[in-house]
Amino acid sequence: MKIITANVNGIRAAGRKGFFDWLAQEQADVVAIQETKAQIGQLSDALYQPEGYHCFYHDAEKKGYSGVALYCRQEPDEIIVGMGNTEFDSEGRYIEATFGNLSVISLYMPSGSAKEERQLLKYRCMDHMMAKMLEMKASGRDYIVTGDWNIAHKNEDIRNWRGNLKNSGFLPEERAWLDTLFDDVGFIDAFRQLEQPEHQYTWWSNRGQARANNVGWRIDYHILSPSLKGTVLSTDIYRAESFSDHAPLIINYDYNLLKS
Repeated sequence: MKIITANVNGIRAAGRKGFFDWLAQEQADVVAIQETKAQIGQLSDALYQPEGYHCFYHDAEKKGYSGVALYCRQEPDEIIVGMGNTEFDSEGRYIEATFGNLSVISLYMPSGSAKEERQLLKYRCMDHMMAKMLEMKASGRDYIVTGDWNIAHKNEDIRNWRGNLKNSGFLPEERAWLDTLFDDVGFIDAFRQLEQPEHQYTWWSNRGQARANNVGWRIDYHILSPSLKGTVLSTDIYRAESFSDHAPLIINYDYNLLKS
């Protein structure tokens, strides 16, 4: 089973940069997209309903903002739109597809970098998601929560960690929240299930030559329920082309979607 997560920073802009041509070659089973920055009415072109996929979008109420999507090769049993909280669901941050005992989620956690009130909203969203993840674990289902979590976990997940200790996305409270999710609750950072070379990042600032110099952050994840430990076969951060300020994260699993 091959799953891709990609923050496209505007699905129409990514389309102009060749994202859908690349996607057709990848033949993924599920594609999770964040930051579509479009309303469904603006995506009537066949480009945004790629051949071979069942496509589902969750838009933000605010035009040109946020938004998530799932493209599924196999038709899901159910699509769940929203994480069950009006404050966050109005921003189009969560969509879930169920296949038998498996759920695959496209999640776009808020960024707190713009101003303090957005950081406070981010903390509220983290609290809500932690409660939701505890429910997921208790359910006995298999979960893959993919997407842009807007938090780099450890020093090895950010190139300039010393210079970012007081910045949103690498604050002690945010990192401790991931510690709790992984160490105490038992969810799994799929990328770290395999040994990785140094300096593996999924997002780079548009300032300076951050991407060219690989001064990045790893803030895009596949996060697995404890039941999926040991299923990661391979991981790849696709950097050969640039579709947005993020790179797609591709993970192959030892999991039969058709029998889930």
